[in-house]
Amino acid sequence: MSKNTLKTLYVDELKDLYSAENQLVRALPKMARAASSDKLRDGFEKHLEQTKMHVERLEQIFRSLDESPKGKKCMAMEGLIKEGAEVMEEDFEGAVMDAALIGAAQRVEHYEIAAYGTAREFAAILDEPQHASLLEETLDEEKETDEKLTEVSKEINVRAVEPISGEERSKRGQLRKMPRRVA
Repeated sequence: MSKNTLKTLYVDELKDLYSAENQLVRALPKMARAASSDKLRDGFEKHLEQTKMHVERLEQIFRSLDESPKGKKCMAMEGLIKEGAEVMEEDFEGAVMDAALIGAAQRVEHYEIAAYGTAREFAAILDEPQHASLLEETLDEEKETDEKLTEVSKEINVRAVEPISGEERSKRGQLRKMPRRVA
């Protein structure tokens, strides 16, 4: 196969995703252990199971292409995971650590959303509807995970503020729910 084809690029993108997902399988348990929020820890544990399914879907695509998923290391994910590990080594505690973990996790999710969107489009153009469907399923799950992290962050970020009274915390929570006016 010529190096200068969309199919070659597609397989390369899939290998990158396969590497990224396998790196995440190893990183998510560490993030779960570092979380102090039960909700966040549970989210990381559920996403680990989902990530294992992402790996299985990619393996299914590779089998249908008669290609090996190995041979490439996703340097972007390696960097994102390294940043997450650095966050976990900081002196942050409690909700502040949880807020930092959410930030690191959302950077990962945004990378994956971009990568799966690209791969899905390549699959569609290459007339691989089954691949496109599998990649779309994973893309939807990545978007859903990002949305869940945003929801959890609303509660955690309020708790991460310097110690404040319950009344002040309640007021801040109400302010966040108010519609923003555009000038």
